Amino acid sequence: MVFKRLLGSLGVGGPTVETVLEGGAVLPGGTLRGEVRLAGGSSAYDIDRVTLELVARVEAEHEEGESEGFVSFARYEVGGGFRLGEEDSYRVPFEVTLPWETPVNQLHGEPLGIHLGVRTEVDVAGAKDKGDFDPFAVRPLPVQEAVLEAFGQLGFGFRSADLELGHINGSGQQLPFYQEIEIIPAPAYADRLNEIEVTFLAHPGGTEIVLEADGRGGSGVDDALNRHSVGHDEVAHTDWNTVVAGWVDQLASRYSGYGHGHGHEHGHGHGSGSGMSTGAMVAAGAAGLAVGVVGGMVAAEVVDEVGDFFEGDEEEGEEEEG
Repeated sequence: MVFKRLLGSLGVGGPTVETVLEGGAVLPGGTLRGEVRLAGGSSAYDIDRVTLELVARVEAEHEEGESEGFVSFARYEVGGGFRLGEEDSYRVPFEVTLPWETPVNQLHGEPLGIHLGVRTEVDVAGAKDKGDFDPFAVRPLPVQEAVLEAFGQLGFGFRSADLELGHINGSGQQLPFYQEIEIIPAPAYADRLNEIEVTFLAHPGGTEIVLEADGRGGSGVDDALNRHSVGHDEVAHTDWNTVVAGWVDQLASRYSGYGHGHGHEHGHGHGSGSGMSTGAMVAAGAAGLAVGVVGGMVAAEVVDEVGDFFEGDEEEGEEEEG
């Protein structure tokens, strides 16, 4: 989507700016490409700096309840130091590398409800002017897609995804928030598990995968949590159905004495699930067919003190305009 707007700090007759992003979804750690286009107004201006800011809409838990807001998670200076003449035009092409932990907001072409965007900040005439919210799409890394696909093949389904403000204790997390992908339990685990949340913390060498399971009510057992590290080079030669089934077995074993007491009876029944692809998982969740949930991190256990990271309501309004 293309946005074109008058630089508000300069008023009528000032230059305009629009940011155009290259089409297609980008990988975490990949390159986001595009260009910033400036058009001169009724007089010349010195453009000191053109900066891109990556922002995400994030949820936070605090004493008063929950709130949402935009959090900046990367900034890049892409140009500046030029004079924009009267009614002149200038283009600033850019290529910026996304952080490895950039959340995934698209799976097999289907949106996950995660809002990511670029804001363009122009320093001109001694003032800073922030641009509109230009959304961009991020698809999973091969290892992330392999894990999610295995969940689908094992009979798990997609329910929702969100971003949580805070830090996962004991992890190598770099961003001020983390992503939770909530998955519906497969029938083989539905008597013991209410949901599993999946969190990916990618880095240049691989991905840390944090799984947290919420057991069925009344078990008296705290949420089960485990972590796994997978290298990017392990994707092609790994039986992911077996690996992921083993991970889930570890979580479900915490609740083996509750529910109907199946224990590990169904744990390795890799063919007993629905065999849904992750695309079907997303579609099923969107259609309201979820019967349970699966998740990655429970905030009460893994989130440090929230703090005030959120930007103002004005930016929320800008996002709605986009």
